Amino acid sequence: MQQNTNKSTQLFRRGFGLKNEVVGTLEQEYSSKLVEFLKQHDNTMELGRFTIHIAEEFGFCYGVDRAIEYAYQTRKQFPDKRIFLTGELIHNPHVNRKMVEMGIKFLSGSYAEKDTLDSLTAEDVVVLPAFGVAVDELKRFKEIGCILVDTTCGSVLNVWKRVQNYARDGFTSIIHGKWNHEETRATSSQTQNYPESHFIVVLDMQEAEMVCDYIAGNGDKAQLLDHFKNAISPNFDPDVHLERLGCANQTTMLSGESLAIAERIGRAMREKYGEENLATHFRSFDTICSATQDRQDAIEKMLNEYPIDVMIVIGGYNSSNTTHLVEISEQKTSAYHIDDASCLFSVEELQHKPVTSREVVTKKNWLPDGEVVIGITAGASTPNVKIGEIVARLAQLQNLSIDELLGELSLA
Repeated sequence: MQQNTNKSTQLFRRGFGLKNEVVGTLEQEYSSKLVEFLKQHDNTMELGRFTIHIAEEFGFCYGVDRAIEYAYQTRKQFPDKRIFLTGELIHNPHVNRKMVEMGIKFLSGSYAEKDTLDSLTAEDVVVLPAFGVAVDELKRFKEIGCILVDTTCGSVLNVWKRVQNYARDGFTSIIHGKWNHEETRATSSQTQNYPESHFIVVLDMQEAEMVCDYIAGNGDKAQLLDHFKNAISPNFDPDVHLERLGCANQTTMLSGESLAIAERIGRAMREKYGEENLATHFRSFDTICSATQDRQDAIEKMLNEYPIDVMIVIGGYNSSNTTHLVEISEQKTSAYHIDDASCLFSVEELQHKPVTSREVVTKKNWLPDGEVVIGITAGASTPNVKIGEIVARLAQLQNLSIDELLGELSLA
């Protein structure tokens, strides 16, 4: 690894002022005229025997939009330099493949080739993804002296501030999230900035109950440490580090579940220490990002307003916020998480990823006969062009021309 001893790291957090130079490319590659048409027509379309409803909030959020724009600006600013992403820019395969096509390399993950962190030099550019990066990883980039372009989402930064405050005040951060998710790894690492600070990550209410049982004096220490071995800070001691807890969460988790977990942990602390001492032992803030909340609310609104027979949720299979949209949809109707239009094989067969499965499966007879009401939404990392392609594919499956149909509707 080449160390930088001559200059401080250049860190860019606001792009390079090249928005106007990349906006045309971004529009061409990620926007959809069909989606814009739907927005102008109450997000509804009659498509043969299908009635299509698109959620009021879907697709790219501000943070994702910003991350992609900054990546394009970076390529424009440094046409002759090597540019690297620490991992996936966002959880969408189509966007990440665009990065590869632009000559941006990956240091980890399925898009990585032979380049590693050890091969970086002070002349290289590293784009930090919307999820952020862990404290020790950022430190290494600075030691090398790389040019850094930080696209970390503002909502993630807000969670980091909470965790840093907890750590500073001697509270253990209890984080609702997936311990191996890039965002949660980056968030939990914020405790490293303070000596003797700790974290524990809980995936769901079941794991939260395990923690609450231990707080109440009913748990087994060895069993708890074994269960959470990948989800706790080094030298974590539940007898010491569960005495003062501050709740936070991965920004893309189910909002209702995060709030319920925080309430349950607060109740356990109240029962142990008393209401009069609660503030000394427990803190909680809702750190679900507004875009995640808006998309979840929009799904529930759609399902309450329309008799949706089938819900199609579009997004990367490793996208946490997309998976949660599927979970919400499944409470009221049949829901299918698909990557793109190629997953719709026919009106009889599709390919999708069930919430409970790690593998993509093929589903037969996914559509009812006769008139069908189809709801469509997309995760915060899904570009509009992929949503438009789904609608066009639904027309194609019925031997309809979407262009002709749009022309007729425009004249109506």
